[in-house]
Amino acid sequence: MATWNSRGLRGSTLEDLINRTNEIYAEKNLALVQKIPTPITPVKLDSESRHITLAYFDQKSTVDYIGACQGIPVCFDAKECSEDVFPLANIHLHQIRFMEAFERQQGIAFFILLFVRRNELYYLPLRSLMVFYRRMEEGGRKSFRREELVDAYRLVPHGSLFVPYLDGIQQDLLSREEQPGS
Repeated sequence: MATWNSRGLRGSTLEDLINRTNEIYAEKNLALVQKIPTPITPVKLDSESRHITLAYFDQKSTVDYIGACQGIPVCFDAKECSEDVFPLANIHLHQIRFMEAFERQQGIAFFILLFVRRNELYYLPLRSLMVFYRRMEEGGRKSFRREELVDAYRLVPHGSLFVPYLDGIQQDLLSREEQPGS
């Protein structure tokens, strides 16, 4: 089993690991999920290399990834946190609104969180994030602690899957069956 501290993973970003997981899921016909590029408008080009040297974002991006897993529409965003406390300021209101609309269309929206110092990955369903978000809106903490996350949603790498988010989706679906209306 691969570990996050292994030599082969040093320098890899969460996005790289998710992209590789997406390739494996696609090869196995388990999911088809794509990275959504952030739209930019180039302002300045290097005339020799034809590389963009200055640009601005066209619009606010919504989520990092979108696709389907076993016929279920999914969208998710990947976030890294260096400490055991995740600031809610790292998740923007426009992302939440998009994800809420996505779930109203019978999709599943979630976050993949990497707590870098601990090398721990979590699947965070949108409805769970909303508990923390509402707490903040009511004057509570503007963050949540890793300990507040549900252990059943911890993603443990196995085989060649470094970010096995299908495990999180499966747990999420089971949880929804146990709690109708959620």
